[in-house]
Amino acid sequence: MRNEPKPDYRIIDLEASDRPRERLAERGAKSLSKAELLAILLRTGVPGENAIQVGQRLLDKFGGLEGIQRASLAEICNQHGVGAAKAAQIKAAIELGSRLKQGDSEKRVIISSPEDVAEIYKYDLAELEQEVLMVILMDTRNHILESVEVYRGSVNSSQVRVAEIFTPAVRRNAPSLIVIHNHPSGDPTPSPDDVAMTRAIVQAGKLLDVDVLDHIVIARHGHVSLKQRGLGFV
Repeated sequence: MRNEPKPDYRIIDLEASDRPRERLAERGAKSLSKAELLAILLRTGVPGENAIQVGQRLLDKFGGLEGIQRASLAEICNQHGVGAAKAAQIKAAIELGSRLKQGDSEKRVIISSPEDVAEIYKYDLAELEQEVLMVILMDTRNHILESVEVYRGSVNSSQVRVAEIFTPAVRRNAPSLIVIHNHPSGDPTPSPDDVAMTRAIVQAGKLLDVDVLDHIVIARHGHVSLKQRGLGFV
């Protein structure tokens, strides 16, 4: 007698009151747990686990949504019951949420402190595993005009070209900007390279008549304003 393949555990096999899609339709997305939201993206489970249980396993494996955001596509792909298509859907959904949060914040907020900047960009930067440097272009009333990623890799004074930092500001005719980058180590303490780079950026800004308002380092354990600490600003 040959062995019959075990079927996947599908959301439709759950009781109607336990199905995430139905509950979302009836009560709204906020009524669902993170595992249930992931289950909607996964659609099917694996033998022995329904989609909700697979979703919870992913959360446990990576340490929550923040961990899933940090994980590479390949790492998520390699989890039992996920695969390339489902992994891509999960990463895309998290990225959409991140962009929505950032877009809404940029429309509402006037930047008046380093805390305002950190609140808007910490979700995008704090959990990354590699350094990213962004330039936030500002208008004369401290509204955000645009946020531009200008460098990804090892952010230090010898590798980052100052001209690349000011190119977006010149293109948009922005009167001022804020430089922001992350420390994947989790420690936001500015390095000597950070200070040297800040000093070069501030000096270039004076020549180009673009006011460098701040350079902020964001990490998992907080943020640091180099201007507040008098580092590189003279």
